[in-house]
Amino acid sequence: MPIKPSELILNPDGSIYHLNLKPQDIGNIIIFVGDQDRVSQVTKHFDSIDFETQKREFKTQTGLFKGKRITVISTGIGTDNIDIVLNELDALVNIDFGTRTVKKKLKTLDIIRIGTTGAIQNDIPLDSFLISTHALDLVGMLHAYHIETISNSSLEDTFIAHTNWDKNRARPIVIEGSNTLIDKFKSAQTYQGLTATASGFYGPQGRTLRLPISNRSLNKNMESFSFDNTRITNLEMETSGIYGLAKLFGHRAISLNAIIANRPNGTFSSNPKATVEKLITYTLERI
Repeated sequence: MPIKPSELILNPDGSIYHLNLKPQDIGNIIIFVGDQDRVSQVTKHFDSIDFETQKREFKTQTGLFKGKRITVISTGIGTDNIDIVLNELDALVNIDFGTRTVKKKLKTLDIIRIGTTGAIQNDIPLDSFLISTHALDLVGMLHAYHIETISNSSLEDTFIAHTNWDKNRARPIVIEGSNTLIDKFKSAQTYQGLTATASGFYGPQGRTLRLPISNRSLNKNMESFSFDNTRITNLEMETSGIYGLAKLFGHRAISLNAIIANRPNGTFSSNPKATVEKLITYTLERI
């Protein structure tokens, strides 16, 4: 049965609603960045750019890098935006826009996040690189989908007990990244760990400016959490949405993090842009 126009929304030119993209506009390798300005920071290394567009915060450039067609998209901040980007990217490759039906042969995308993050372990240095082996969803967006096949109930239950998790908040969800991509991008230069994804930058990540927060011990409890030698290494705002939706759709995903803050030490990188540039170069060398 065709997907209704209210569910699969297309622009008058036939492009997908938010991203303003048509199927031919993207490659099979997708790089996510949060900041619109970071798109060109990646694509300046390309041999050529054959397509670009922007709608709202979603800026896209597609081009060739050493013979591989790669698409770079700015997602903005938060898992709500990731929900839009992942669903529309999957539609571009796995739904026939003419018939509005799911294709019989599905395509798998490689999705690589290049992002910034704050470490919550004092031994992870500023300006280092960290690979998210797992994502810990503290947001709740993924509960809109059937997640039973991708979550880790044992780790989740242990985390809930360790942190005295508020029963009025969404149940935390743990999702594993792509082992194929992790093996491809890990090296002696990278740290690895479980990345916690929060619903905001200030209170949800334990930052206090003028407003008091409801759980002042959450960050400390996350620092001390361990499960089967897996510890929570950092906090950010997108990875769990990427890992969860990618796994549900059958895509491969990895989150590569530039450590620009260390929360326990109270420090921040003196040159975060240079650190991101180094992570971009590191990523492209391994694609």
